[in-house]
Amino acid sequence: MNFTPLAVQATSQDVLAVPATGLLAYAWLLIAIPAASAALLLVLGRRSDKWGHWLALAAAGFDACFGLTLIWKLLSLPGSQRVTDYHLWRWFSAGKWELDLGVRVDPLSLTFVGLVTFVGFLIHVYSVAYMSHDRDRRRFFAYLNLFVAAMLTLVLGDSYLALFVGWEGVGLASYLLIGFWNTADADAPDAVKATSAKNAVAAKKAFVMNRVGDMGLLAAMMAMMSVVGSVDFDAVLPAATTGAVSTGWLTVIGLFLLVAACGKSAQFPLQAWLGDAMAGPTPVSALIHAATMVTAGVYLMVRSGAIYQGAPDAQLAVAIIGAITLLFGAIVGCAKDDMKKVLAASTMSQIGYMMLGAGLGPIGYAFAIFHLLTHGFFKAQLFLGAGSVMHAMSDQVNMRRFGNLRTAMKITWITMGIGWIAILGLPPFSGFFSKDKIIEAAFVGEGVRPWILGSIALIGAGITAFYMSRLFFMIFHGKARWTTEADLEGPVHPHESSPWMTVPMIILSVFSVGLGGALSYGNAFTNWLTPVVGYHEHGEPVVAAPVIMAATLILVVAGVALAWVMYVRRPVATVVQPSNVLVEAARHDLYQDNLNEAVAMRPGKALADGADRSDRYVIDGVIAALVATVKGSGKAVTAAQNGYARSYAAYMLVGVVALLIALVAAQI
Repeated sequence: MNFTPLAVQATSQDVLAVPATGLLAYAWLLIAIPAASAALLLVLGRRSDKWGHWLALAAAGFDACFGLTLIWKLLSLPGSQRVTDYHLWRWFSAGKWELDLGVRVDPLSLTFVGLVTFVGFLIHVYSVAYMSHDRDRRRFFAYLNLFVAAMLTLVLGDSYLALFVGWEGVGLASYLLIGFWNTADADAPDAVKATSAKNAVAAKKAFVMNRVGDMGLLAAMMAMMSVVGSVDFDAVLPAATTGAVSTGWLTVIGLFLLVAACGKSAQFPLQAWLGDAMAGPTPVSALIHAATMVTAGVYLMVRSGAIYQGAPDAQLAVAIIGAITLLFGAIVGCAKDDMKKVLAASTMSQIGYMMLGAGLGPIGYAFAIFHLLTHGFFKAQLFLGAGSVMHAMSDQVNMRRFGNLRTAMKITWITMGIGWIAILGLPPFSGFFSKDKIIEAAFVGEGVRPWILGSIALIGAGITAFYMSRLFFMIFHGKARWTTEADLEGPVHPHESSPWMTVPMIILSVFSVGLGGALSYGNAFTNWLTPVVGYHEHGEPVVAAPVIMAATLILVVAGVALAWVMYVRRPVATVVQPSNVLVEAARHDLYQDNLNEAVAMRPGKALADGADRSDRYVIDGVIAALVATVKGSGKAVTAAQNGYARSYAAYMLVGVVALLIALVAAQI
């Protein structure tokens, strides 16, 4: 692989935007159209049940076409004019602070626009058939459009404030969609009611854990206002590169932003919500994992690259978190039997690669986004393929009950096979051109750091090959472990899905095969991103590039071979068997939920219980004593005020006598 720099510049990200003109000035329509369609469907309610999904599909189609048009328009401009802003309105003023809202149209934001709108449109098409029998299909499509609009707000905003609006929007949309099936009819079976309750819990878990990350983004913006006086990209990023902000403050801001990214992108230690998020309909999983939500943290890291270049410790923390998470997700993926949870662990791991790339600095920014882009296509393809399998298998997700489905689902088998090879990183598929560049870049540097980060990235590639091959083989190869008769998980009659579902999978397959090579040709993608993220001179990898590439391919082939022996050549048990300590730990997500409960939930619950007891027995006790005292005094005064003149005369006499005694005593 070639690391020839495209421009001799230590950094960019301090380039000031020029005003957007022409079509670029209408980029806000990308947000407005899906947001308006979502609002209309929610306001009209049941009256739009028959046609609501078509309106949402039309809005998604408009966004896909207009987004690609804007990319074409930006490509026609010189590199120096590709970073543009368009002011929308002043949101509010507070003393000397003035906060505006606007859109930033540049290569980085439009890369996400292309991914979100095009992949989002294909997911909308797929959902027409997937949700065809759901009585709330109209509401589902409204939430999908809300999700797309929020993600586009996040990536098109020209400030951290606008980014935060979209950031919260995707959090809300994910909550609504993860818990979409959160109710059951009164006469529904107990199992259905239990599943609905679990779905609601999964949505709340994702929402709460993301709020923890959101505090990081809020704290970062507070720090920006304190030291820069603004949260606009055009103020904060140049200040970070010119030395106007100290390294200490940049480190603080960078670490706060990293906390935010960990929550939204399911990175260690805030990753525990991602597996549970599979409770939502499968198209939601595809949208969250491929085009929205979890990609937001990587966008935040790369958009804030100037901050991290001025804060080496924070930048190293990003790389370390990415390295930990890519191994964490890969290990968990090896032991899951729920195919959607395997894909969720895969996303966690692949986002870890992207975070590692972002933590490598300027040599890794473009590679992180490149892998994010290629991953978006083949991960959407894999999730939609999983949905097709569920559609054919009566919504079952347990891979131990599958096997040999290639005989009944040839299109799904071929398309998922393409996605499987792409994520393995075998040439000439897309993953080879994006993930392998991150692995190679991880070996660049001095001291032990490149050896540690590079080795972790290399090992992760081998583990990825094993667990993704395990998934593919358990579903489509080996002996059939399903039955058409009623059994433990119900009868199934495998069949291929309708064209509404298979055509989007086929289109995504084309990109999984050719996108990486096309964008690598002539360094096309890194050239495209250079006006935003820049490019940096670097040293050679500590291990020769051909050796790294060969080692990666050897580990990948070994992982595939091991999975073939274990899950095709040998019989697969239809019921989970007890295993060693590591496998059991991976089945339980390396006990991250237990750790979270011990560190956060139980102490928090104990604190809340202590506050409750203090409120009841201390504060309420003091108030009760005060009330009793006042009440007793009131009764005494009430008894004295009996309405008899002789009583009042007696009180006066007693008072006069007491006064005389006091005066005499004073004289003595």
